[in-house]
Amino acid sequence: MLFLTTIVLGAMKLVIVESPNKCHTISRYLGEGYEVLATVGHLRDLSTSGKGGFGVDIENGFKPTYVVSPGKRGTVAELKEAARKADIIYLATDPDREGEAIAWHLTQILGLNPKTTKRLEFHEITRVSISEAIQNPRVLDMNLVESQETRRIMDRIIGFRLSNIIQKKIKSPSAGRVQSATLELICDHDKEIANFVPEPYWSLSLELKKNNAKITANFHSFLDFKKIENEEINAEILKKLEIGKAKIVSIKKSVRTVESKPAFTTSTLQQEAFNTYKFSTKKTSSLAQQLYEGVQIKGEHTGLITYIRTDSTYLSDTFVGRAEEFIEKTFGKEYCGKRKVVSVAGAQNAHEAIRPTANHTTPASIKQYLTSDQYKLYKLIYERALGSLMAPKKEAVTQVTYDVDGVTFRTEGSTVVFDGYTRLTHEQNESFNLPQLSEGEELIINKINNEQKFTEAPTPYTEAKIVKLMEDKKIGRPSTYASTIATLLKREYVVSKSGYIISTEQGQKTAHVLRKYFPSFVDVKYTAEMEEKLDHIQEGEITRTETLTDFYYPFIKLCDSATKKMYKDMDEPTGEFCPKCGAPLVYKKSKYGNFIGCSNFPSCDYREKELEELEQTGETCPICGKPLVYRVGKKGKKFVACSGYPECNYIKKEETPIEVVKKCPECGGDLIVRGRGKKKFLGCSNYPNCHHIEKLDK
Repeated sequence: MLFLTTIVLGAMKLVIVESPNKCHTISRYLGEGYEVLATVGHLRDLSTSGKGGFGVDIENGFKPTYVVSPGKRGTVAELKEAARKADIIYLATDPDREGEAIAWHLTQILGLNPKTTKRLEFHEITRVSISEAIQNPRVLDMNLVESQETRRIMDRIIGFRLSNIIQKKIKSPSAGRVQSATLELICDHDKEIANFVPEPYWSLSLELKKNNAKITANFHSFLDFKKIENEEINAEILKKLEIGKAKIVSIKKSVRTVESKPAFTTSTLQQEAFNTYKFSTKKTSSLAQQLYEGVQIKGEHTGLITYIRTDSTYLSDTFVGRAEEFIEKTFGKEYCGKRKVVSVAGAQNAHEAIRPTANHTTPASIKQYLTSDQYKLYKLIYERALGSLMAPKKEAVTQVTYDVDGVTFRTEGSTVVFDGYTRLTHEQNESFNLPQLSEGEELIINKINNEQKFTEAPTPYTEAKIVKLMEDKKIGRPSTYASTIATLLKREYVVSKSGYIISTEQGQKTAHVLRKYFPSFVDVKYTAEMEEKLDHIQEGEITRTETLTDFYYPFIKLCDSATKKMYKDMDEPTGEFCPKCGAPLVYKKSKYGNFIGCSNFPSCDYREKELEELEQTGETCPICGKPLVYRVGKKGKKFVACSGYPECNYIKKEETPIEVVKKCPECGGDLIVRGRGKKKFLGCSNYPNCHHIEKLDK
């Protein structure tokens, strides 16, 4: 740290990160002379202006128009003020495609040169990692930025154009490149379950006896049959078993090696957390983010794991070296194994797998500082990373094959001879010891277990299985797995029942319509190919313009065709008639709730009642005098509006109490608290005539 301060002695240095939770920790690591501020995610997004509301000039090389996102003006003002005072600016947003894009947007907002601005990249929030990043800054990777921009433009065009069509035609709220391909997988699987026809089979095993020991032998084969799927074959086998003895025809002994698994990627962590603790992908992502950003341990804010969005199983040489020392010291040299790296096409192997930042920070040593769920997830990550570097478990296996008049049965016994990595993970190592047996020996058949069963339909997908499918089929990226499932649930295309994700009627309808009118754009292979093209842009192999051109024109052609050909969903009739015009009354949906209205709308605007009773506030509408009620908006936020909607569209504005802190040094007005939550700042009450703002001193 002394080295850092002597280089830029007296200079004011600004470090900009994404998450405010990192600010205090990084600031403490860097020491005096550094100010650390957060963007709190993206600062800008595509505008909704121009053709189709895309915010993109299609004819001019798909040039985007960006605007500051709602609610981010205070953050932008704070960053501009800090940048104006700073001598050196470091952009330390997350080390992925989205983080690189945020860093580029910062250069545009703050008037920085992307070719010379210092970009920090670190994958864990530790003193060493931050120090190394400060000493070795890089410049922005514009290929990475263009890759993200291409993805955002494609998703905006598909989302706006496609969503608009299905909203009007089938009342489905949205569609998207990754979202719709994932929905297709779920719906196809649910159809397979619905169409499943059970088939009979017979389970057969023998209970053999030697002295006082009982041995279970399972059916292995008869003639060419490996399974008993025919009642006649089952009957024939049972006749042969009447001889009452099973002869041992072979005894094979071997040593089985069971390797530990590679360290976690985003996908495998989400799968394991669900399978072990039934954590949803959203919950796992949230907990992992907390562990990455750090928790208070012995009064010090400490980052516990490396960056959580990765598709690589690579572990750095530094970590491997430290881990091997720890394993040898803790368990013995014989427990040290080999490094495991699973090669995945398209994986960013420059990134590491998810691992602990320190080997000595064992789960037991910090349990008291973590919540129950944080501890469970950290324990999974810690044991998986260190276990991946440990020696395999070894089992002595004995396989015995029996013959009963041409019908073969098998028994397998095993004994753990070396526990290997399970010494750390505490997995149950069950042993099944067989009595002393020899070839040619005949054992008495003590009992025959024979039962007719039926094949079962495939089980619905769990969140873990969906994540694995998305990874295997290359749909989306690690950062989008959890959000995609969350979107499908929010849109009510799927529901979660006892941990299983099941498509709804609306989800099936949406998938069917998209498959019929947009077969290529919602196809799993197409989505995977688009991800590959984004990777090629990232590598500088193709340009964003050619990618967007190849995508846009065929897509718009399909949209125009679908708009003409797709039938609009008919509203369900109630069986009653409109008292105003005599047309049938129908059930209708709006973003404010379900109601009964006239089928002759808009010629007749008769509206009968809300199907879902709305809670009244006790006030009346200042415009029409009808009761005011509580409604829920698109984002789940409650607000007060007139019960006479849509005839009266009055919405009551929230009354925010004005909190005066001090006088404005520029105009003498009041400096009042503006913004919300963590985004609060001081602004002049005479705005827009006075633009003075200050950071709110907490």
